[in-house]
Amino acid sequence: MLHTAVQVAQESVAENAVEGIPPVVLGLLAFGGLVAALVVTYAFRNVHNRH
Repeated sequence: MLHTAVQVAQESVAENAVEGIPPVVLGLLAFGGLVAALVVTYAFRNVHNRH
């Protein structure tokens, strides 16, 4: 019973795998997004002192 469940889960993962984006590119995209969020955060670092 457990073997069948594991086999079905593996087939499901194989069917739903993203073929077009390699993991390295996905990691670089995530890193770029976090750097962009850091830049926006850094740009507004001293707003509370201006008012």
